[in-house]
Amino acid sequence: MLLTGPEGLKALTAAYETGHALPGFVAYNLESVQGIVAAAEAHPGRPVLIQAGSSPFKHAGREPLMRLALDAAAHSDAPLGVHLDHSRDLDEITACLEAGYTSVMVDGSHLPFPENIALTREAVRRVRDHGAWVEAELGALAGDEDVSTNASASVNVMTDPSQAAEFVAETSVDALAVAVGNVHGFTAAPVRLDLNRLAAIHSAVPVPLVLHGASGLPEEQLLGALSRGVAKVNVNAELRRAYLRAVSARLPAALPGSDAVGLWSAGRDAVTEAASRIITRLTPSPTS
Repeated sequence: MLLTGPEGLKALTAAYETGHALPGFVAYNLESVQGIVAAAEAHPGRPVLIQAGSSPFKHAGREPLMRLALDAAAHSDAPLGVHLDHSRDLDEITACLEAGYTSVMVDGSHLPFPENIALTREAVRRVRDHGAWVEAELGALAGDEDVSTNASASVNVMTDPSQAAEFVAETSVDALAVAVGNVHGFTAAPVRLDLNRLAAIHSAVPVPLVLHGASGLPEEQLLGALSRGVAKVNVNAELRRAYLRAVSARLPAALPGSDAVGLWSAGRDAVTEAASRIITRLTPSPTS
């Protein structure tokens, strides 16, 4: 079922209050959407976000992917939100809200601080008009959202705790994405989050924090983030890698008979398996 904006915000708040996190899975095509939905259905009662956002729109087209994600959520028994990830375009934000998105992330992290505030304020106004919830970003992550390139956290612009407090107060966002050593994609060496900085941000702001670039994050680092205010975790590269490895393994058997369906199914199932592992790590069983 497609969560309403208030239901999605309630799920985010519940995760924040219990030291868990909503998984936000980036989707690019039919198979990745299906794989994410199947993983959510395998874990009843645990809310999941399908993140059909700006970068995947470049591949699939905004309207087709937007409709695909919304329809998949609406026709599932699992509690699913549909989230616009990393949008810098107010018209895109409005279009997704009008279509039925339950949350959006406005990304002004590339802008000077005052301009980030101004962009985020306008996005918040539009989001409120549609009953959704909004995430913003302060600080900047290294790496490419679509291609894992061994990015280094050394080039990150880290989130400043005092600036974060001012930003949240000025914009009234519902959640804040932060840069604390996390990067987009996999890295050659294990990621080490600045947990002290994360704790300081958590103390300074009254809203849930969001961790982008969680693919491949060591377990102790992930648990450290969840205990310091992170209540939404974005995963992209881990699903892409699972899909590509499954497709590559299936390809030799698929080629002789042109078995494209078998190839796509293998990729979809790999996404389901990877997403299921992450859901288990991030969210408690409803009966626990």
